[in-house]
Amino acid sequence: MRQKSQLRKKYLKIRKENYFEIDKKFFSPLLKLIKKNIKKKSVIIALYYPSNFELNVLKVLELKYFSHQTILLPVAEKNNLMNFYQWKKNDVLTVNKFGMLEPLKTKAKIPDVIIVPLLAFDKDKFRLGYGKGYYDRYLNKYIKKHKNILTVGVAFSFQKYHKLPITNFDVKLDLILTEKGFLR
Repeated sequence: MRQKSQLRKKYLKIRKENYFEIDKKFFSPLLKLIKKNIKKKSVIIALYYPSNFELNVLKVLELKYFSHQTILLPVAEKNNLMNFYQWKKNDVLTVNKFGMLEPLKTKAKIPDVIIVPLLAFDKDKFRLGYGKGYYDRYLNKYIKKHKNILTVGVAFSFQKYHKLPITNFDVKLDLILTEKGFLR
């Protein structure tokens, strides 16, 4: 889809030009939401290791609550598939074929909460990713089986686009979190 390709280029540039460091307070609304809605002592949270001016989700680990939870990172697998594997801050990471950092493969786990990277988002909570479909493929597979997985896109507010072109393959996220709070 040509329009998506053009939007990817545009939003990569916008994100690079407008990037700023966030602090752990960015994730306070997420912390409140998880504590309120997920009634488990140990929550399994999937992050991503930020690169290319992505919002630094590792700041969430500075909140005490998250240091006591199980943290996962994605690993790109064969056939454009992806799974999540456990990772602790300062664990060894490997570099995949895309230059992204990944944890060592152990036993794949299914998260309770997935923090999803994105290039752009719209008011309907659809996201524009990098175009390989890893997250959409994963979410299409697991959300049908595990309806209680909470999907949260994280972005800067300047990454909002009025109406993204979508296909039947694209997955709508539950929430989008920016420095202004949750998208309502």
